[in-house]
Parts: sequence; C-alpha cells; structure tokens
Amino acid sequence: MKVALGQFAVARVWEENADTCVRLMEQARAGGAQLLVLPEGILARDITDPDLVRKSAQPLDGPFVTRLLEVSRGNDMTTMMCVHNPAPDGRVWNNLIAIRDGQIIAQYLKLHLYDAFMMKESVNVIPGPAVPPLVDVGGLKIGLMTCYDVRFPELARRLAHDGADVLVLPAAWVKGPLKEMHWDVLCTARALENTCYMVAVGECGERNIGGSLVVDPLGVAVVRAAEAPTLLFADIDPARIAHARKVLPSLQNRRFARPELRDDAAHEA
Repeated sequence: MKVALGQFAVARVWEENADTCVRLMEQARAGGAQLLVLPEGILARDITDPDLVRKSAQPLDGPFVTRLLEVSRGNDMTTMMCVHNPAPDGRVWNNLIAIRDGQIIAQYLKLHLYDAFMMKESVNVIPGPAVPPLVDVGGLKIGLMTCYDVRFPELARRLAHDGADVLVLPAAWVKGPLKEMHWDVLCTARALENTCYMVAVGECGERNIGGSLVVDPLGVAVVRAAEAPTLLFADIDPARIAHARKVLPSLQNRRFARPELRDDAAHEA
C-alpha cells in the first residue's frame, strides 16, 4: 500500500487551508497513494491566538469538510486529518476523521489532551470518550492516534491488540528543547514495540517542527521530512509486518491483558 504524508503550515483562514488540502489530495492521488495523512488541527492556526481552534471550529457538515468530501468523491483514496468541531459546552472536539469517496468513514475524538510543557489544550477542547476504531485501507487495518497520544503506549498497544497493522498519527508537535528527539523516539518506539508501521504527519511552520516520518515495524525510518512543507510517499509492505512479527513476536509474548480506557468518573470518585 502506498501512503502519502502531506506536511504543511496551517494558515489562519480556513479557505486557504482547504485549498492546500485539495492540492495535496490531488497530488497524492496522482502519485498512486491509497492513503493520504494530513496534520492535526488543519482548519485554522495562529500562534498569537491559541483560542482560534475554538473560534474557527466547524461542524462536520460545514464548508471545510464538505469541500474535501466533494474532492474525494469518485475514487478510493482515503484521507485522514484532524479538524475541530463544536462541542456542547462551548469548547470543541479534536476530531480525527477518515474520508473516502465522498463519505466520512471513521471518526476519533482525541483522548489525551496536550496539558503539558506550559500549554493547556483542555481550555478549548473536550477529551474524547472512546478508543478509536480500526479503518480498513488497502487490505490493512489502520489504528488512529492524534499527536500527544503517542506519549501513551497503552493506546498504541490497544490498537495493535485489536489488529492494527499501521498506526496513523496526525500531529502539531510544538517546538522546544529536546522536542524533536521526543518525536523521533516516541514514534519509533510505538512502531517497534507493536511491530506496526507508524505514519506520523506533523504540521510545520513557526510553531511546530514538521518532521513527518514513516517508521517500519522494526524501527527503521523509511522516509522523513525536514521542517518545510512537503508531500512524501512511502510503501507499506505487509511482508515486512509479517517478518517483524515472526522474528520479534512481542505481541504474542506479552503477559499483560488488553489495555482498557479508564472510567474517569469512577477514578475521580
């Protein structure tokens, strides 16, 4: 399966970001990709206005997603991205959606909010309530994760336990001391410990590192972007997954049960 990684700097105006997404979708499809992954929070971004994610949020039937659904119609390429949708209490959901042939085929509301390194995503975003589904693409099972999720190995392991061959991670990884190293180490670890491919796509620009990459099931980075906008292609090889799981049967050898999502109400009590 050929995947495309569409790395770009998100603009303040949604129409400009929609144009960028359409261009990347067309280029990825022309390049033979069956899966295109775009970054996190692609409706709007402004480093001087952290509340813009809330103020610019659109419902799934709003103009941004509607335009991308129209562009996806009539072909079998799957596109994955994160958009912010209005939530009941005035905040928003950080929603990873998968679209194909004019339809939203899967959604995942981000579980782990980025309340770390002097930032607080939960001011504007509500955490999701459920483990994400697996998505079938090109005969492979795709597990969904978003940005900060990569720091929590339980989610990646749960997805691998459920049958994931590939982990997809749209992100907006913020620059900072050692942050590029964290990104590389965590993406590599999640792939290697679960003998899955990791397809991690980061936003670039003034605030975020870019650094999109594909890591194979034995921890080898097969493609890697720098800090500038780009479209990368990589091949996901089922034979490589089978080989990794034969020589490194860590999923079979583990002694722990399937990770389960915590009941926050019971935990707080």
